[in-house]
Amino acid sequence: MLEELRISQLGVIDSSTLELGPGLTVITGETGAGKTMVVTALGLLLGGRADSGAVRTGARQARVEGVVSTAALEGFREAVEDSGGEVEHDRVVLARNVAAQGRSRAWVGGASVPVTTLAELAEPLVAVHGQSDQHRLLRAGAQRESLDRFGGAALAETAASYASLWAELAATERTLAEVLGSARERAREADQLRFGLGEVEAVDPRPGEDVELAAEETRLGFADTLRTAAETAREALSSEEGAPDALGTTSTARQALDGVREHDATAGELADRIAELGHLLVDVAGDVASYASSLETDPARLASVSERRAALTALTRKYGETIDEVLAWAEDGAKRLLDLEDTDGQVGELEARRDRLRAELGTLAATLSSQRTDAATRLGSAVSDELSSLAMPHATVTVAVSQHEVAAPETPGGPVLHVDGRWLRAGSHGVDDVELLLAANTGADARPLHKGASGGELSRVMLALEVSLAETGTVPTFVFDEVDAGVGGKAAIEVGRRLAALAHTSQVLVVTHLPQVAAYADRHVVVHKSSDGSVTTSGLVTLDEADRERELSRMLAGVEDSDSARAHARELLAAAAPERACLHEGPPSG
Repeated sequence: MLEELRISQLGVIDSSTLELGPGLTVITGETGAGKTMVVTALGLLLGGRADSGAVRTGARQARVEGVVSTAALEGFREAVEDSGGEVEHDRVVLARNVAAQGRSRAWVGGASVPVTTLAELAEPLVAVHGQSDQHRLLRAGAQRESLDRFGGAALAETAASYASLWAELAATERTLAEVLGSARERAREADQLRFGLGEVEAVDPRPGEDVELAAEETRLGFADTLRTAAETAREALSSEEGAPDALGTTSTARQALDGVREHDATAGELADRIAELGHLLVDVAGDVASYASSLETDPARLASVSERRAALTALTRKYGETIDEVLAWAEDGAKRLLDLEDTDGQVGELEARRDRLRAELGTLAATLSSQRTDAATRLGSAVSDELSSLAMPHATVTVAVSQHEVAAPETPGGPVLHVDGRWLRAGSHGVDDVELLLAANTGADARPLHKGASGGELSRVMLALEVSLAETGTVPTFVFDEVDAGVGGKAAIEVGRRLAALAHTSQVLVVTHLPQVAAYADRHVVVHKSSDGSVTTSGLVTLDEADRERELSRMLAGVEDSDSARAHARELLAAAAPERACLHEGPPSG
């Protein structure tokens, strides 16, 4: 439930706080005083589109804050905390800033969040209905959505299952069309892969072979140079001609120090270290000799290596930087080729999946139609009963559920389904067209709302629909912005009574110009307008009983001090008192 609304620098409102509570709250005021700014503020708080033109002239930004009680909102606390916000004492603050330059920011429980997150969190909290919603009600899609809301959990579950399967079917049919439409491209790609894989198979490279052969080719090409260097090194380490060498020099050094070992332990340690060096030189000399003997000039092997490297280079020019990359390409290419060569199998699998999904959707569509037909009967009766209480005692609303039958397609596909032996036009919502029909008087033909309903009748139909849906919905707060337009007299009194009835189970806010509606309020807020000669400001004031009488008389006669208007206002308040008292017998949920 919305407990408080704070508005700053929005339109003609400088700074105002609206204290809210359970039951019915009405907002009234003179034309141009800024009543609609309250609805605009709520729209911003719900994540609606920001309009920098709504920022008060001369202000840097407009700000709207709302305090929401989370006590009876299942899952709302968790959603707030998941977004980074905090809930204190079962209350959370939602906020929205709109800069004069057009930038907008949002907060939930003190945490800055994207406006989309604010919209997702606030969307289940408040249902806003304005005069534009009357036109929305004329759309077939909106009428179907209303029927589905009324249908309850079973219908919602069926509709969700159907929508999920429909999305799967659409994806399957897109894939099938792509496979069939790209058969030529797939065949061309397969030919290219076969050629490339054939080249790799003909060479049959080993992992790392290109690196190994490059090293071997370099060694073979410089064999004479390497052998000369190795022989020189061997002679320097261990000469066979008796010439001075490293081994001899090392042996002389060891003997010199070994001879004085008995005079100084350090000399002995050095002699031991030189002895270890001698052993190492012997090993190295042997290795150098082996290396020198292995270096032979082999022109035939060099030619073979060069030829093999050329074959490998031909592969790396086309399929990878290295032979390892070439082998990886070949492995992936072989898998892709298997997929391309299995086009017929893939088509058959996709067609089987498509047919299975269409059969399941046909069954679900039949169930959904049956549930909607049953709900339509109940909703039509409920709305008609409500209209009887809204000064339309002879009006009847019928909710028509129909389907559009088409000729059997040659190939199943597209937006048609086979349902109970008929081919029907289908969509993500099912196969049903839903339309609200109104017969305003006894004996009158039932006609679609957009053809047969006046503005006042449409207002009452929408209110009757909302009251009927309120019993099955979970929205804790309803906001109505002058939905009583075109209504007057007895009908206006009945509108007030039905709004009061809706307020027994939900929090209801109403912007109205009708005193008959305002009389039923549990809380009456007036938007006062003042001017200092250059700037107009508006403020929100909650009225006491005496002020309510004065405001109703102004709404009735245009003046506050008319004795007859004051008397009429007292009559309205007295007549509405029992309805308002019903609320206080038990506070509404929300």
